[in-house]
Amino acid sequence: MDTSVLSSPLQAKQSLGKVVLAYSGGLDTSCIIPWLKERYDCEVIAVAADVGQPDDLSGVEAKALASGASKCHVLDLREEFLREYAFPTLRAGAIYERKYLLGTSMARPVIAKHQAEIALLEGADALAHGCTGKGNDQVRFELTYQAIAPQLAVVAPWRHWEIRSREDAIAYARSRGIPVTATAEKIYSLDGNLWHLSHEGGALEDPWTEPPADAYGLTVAPEHAPDEPAYVEISFERGWPVAVDGEALDPVAMVEKLNTLGGAHGVGRIDLLENRLVGMKSRGVYETPGGTILSVAHRELEHLTLDKLTMRQKDDLAQTYADLVYNGQWFIPLRRALDAFVDATQEPVTGDVRLKLFKGTCQAVGRRSPFGLYREDLATFGADDVYRQADAEGFIRLYGLGQQVAAARDRALQAPELEVAR
Repeated sequence: MDTSVLSSPLQAKQSLGKVVLAYSGGLDTSCIIPWLKERYDCEVIAVAADVGQPDDLSGVEAKALASGASKCHVLDLREEFLREYAFPTLRAGAIYERKYLLGTSMARPVIAKHQAEIALLEGADALAHGCTGKGNDQVRFELTYQAIAPQLAVVAPWRHWEIRSREDAIAYARSRGIPVTATAEKIYSLDGNLWHLSHEGGALEDPWTEPPADAYGLTVAPEHAPDEPAYVEISFERGWPVAVDGEALDPVAMVEKLNTLGGAHGVGRIDLLENRLVGMKSRGVYETPGGTILSVAHRELEHLTLDKLTMRQKDDLAQTYADLVYNGQWFIPLRRALDAFVDATQEPVTGDVRLKLFKGTCQAVGRRSPFGLYREDLATFGADDVYRQADAEGFIRLYGLGQQVAAARDRALQAPELEVAR
């Protein structure tokens, strides 16, 4: 198939055969089904992925069919999302631009991977998504397509159609009889999954404006959280979270439990002006209650179990890992190589961390591990028999030798005649 027609806006109706669409049931993708059929005279197969978003997917298949899709695959990807994407990113310590725990970024490759695989099984001619031409998600979807099914064409309606705003999309959907929940009064762009809930657009587009109360959905306002703190204990094995308060839980049950607990105490809110991959800054409000608890616990356990040089190198590579995830480069050799490094660093990261949750804060107050490097007999300010304080004198002399030589050189440069006289 000649896919060059997809790289520029189309004026005439084109035939495209069969298109597999990443379908959420929301405003944008609901508009895309009739738009694809009208514009490309094609069959549309929808793929709806359950990654733990707050939307009720029970009626998503019926909605896709009513909107004109010939078929709708509904996939439960919650455990795969956490076990193979969120938890590896957690173990890597990857945080984008000091704040963002990458909830949306991690979900896109698992959705796009399954969408592309279904397209191959269905014998499709093209893949489609509802990402805007201003956002990062278009890159995340399409880089995954290139890794899984590079031979398929890609249709990105937001880069071609006449719809230019969410208000336009609402009008288009209503003209086609498609029910929508977005309104002009509350017109946030929402993305949710088990790991987080994000909010963009509307009042949030002014960075001076405090996020309104209705911009949050997973967490209570910290000032309205309980006046008594909650304590929770997280257990890890080789860097993988395995239990909460001594109870072994699968990834989905664990994150759901921690989301409820953290959300009740206002934990996990961030307000971020981030640098998008496409070159602009955007503002997002993110809620990651369970992920924040796990991230703080994991980091604290590493403080106990990792040596200084390993931890410093891991911190450096964590930024690289975060950039790869944010930029949609999940399926590249470097990310797999970084995972191998992370696996090696996580061998001793086994133990428990006790955290205190209080009015939006999450603080580690206890850590223990059979492989911890902390030794009380070495660190104590009391009497001990294992550390000879007199040894410090020779250590300091040798440690400062280079500094001493450089200082003498600098004095000679500043007053050479004095150094010569000596």
